[in-house]
Amino acid sequence: MTGIFDFYRKDRWPHMFCPGCGNGIIMNCLYEAFTDAALDIDKTVFVSGIGCSSRIPGYIFADSLHSTHGRAIAFATGIKLGNPRLNVIVITGDGDLGSIGGNHFIHACRRNLDLSVICVNNNIYGMTGGQQSSATPHGFVTSTTPLGNIEYPFSLSALAASAGANFVARWTIGHVKKLTKSIRMAFEKDGFSFVEVISSCPTHTGKMNWMSDPVEMIRWLKDNSLSLKKLEMPKDPLSASNPLDLIIQGKIVIGTFRDANRKSYLEQVDGGDKGGQK
Repeated sequence: MTGIFDFYRKDRWPHMFCPGCGNGIIMNCLYEAFTDAALDIDKTVFVSGIGCSSRIPGYIFADSLHSTHGRAIAFATGIKLGNPRLNVIVITGDGDLGSIGGNHFIHACRRNLDLSVICVNNNIYGMTGGQQSSATPHGFVTSTTPLGNIEYPFSLSALAASAGANFVARWTIGHVKKLTKSIRMAFEKDGFSFVEVISSCPTHTGKMNWMSDPVEMIRWLKDNSLSLKKLEMPKDPLSASNPLDLIIQGKIVIGTFRDANRKSYLEQVDGGDKGGQK
């Protein structure tokens, strides 16, 4: 059985992430979930795109593919179709997945191919200077919206669920145990699985929005989260928000939004083998 320390590529440490970045927490949740699921690391491929979080596979002692911007799911699709017996895990960010990679994302959910996607949503383009992304909350200050973002963010989890993904969950880096459990469930689920992690970027998001201290930012994420189970929806259906929206009543909505058993793409291919170890 693989131990948690077997994941580290010691030749690449120390890592490149900024102090206080949420990627370190997510990496450890990923390692623990992978270990608990007892997947074979020699039969697993990690795929990523461009961005801070997309560097995570570079520190994992396993086969990995660092693809071009927005194309992580496209590359992962090719790997899974080429060898269905592989476990294919995608690590991506809100800019990579929700903007230039949006079309690949939608159709991968619709197709329900057996991929596990972890999206690190730090609400910003962190690697390239802190610009507004498609997931930047309304009112947030970024380097390209100095007076506050007037647009409303994509709810990536709502998009995944409505497009047909079998498993969809959203947590923050302040909910470590629940996040780890959801990642493991994603690994064990047939079909397309999507786990959105609302993460911290003290260097850009935090600094520009008066939360430059990493501990303060993690506490803010946790204190400003609202469980889907406790969500009170308006009685008037015309004014009701979508319960999968990123932010409702000023809070980040967290929980498991979809846990379905729709047949995966490979299960429906005539004579196909859905593969993997699930």
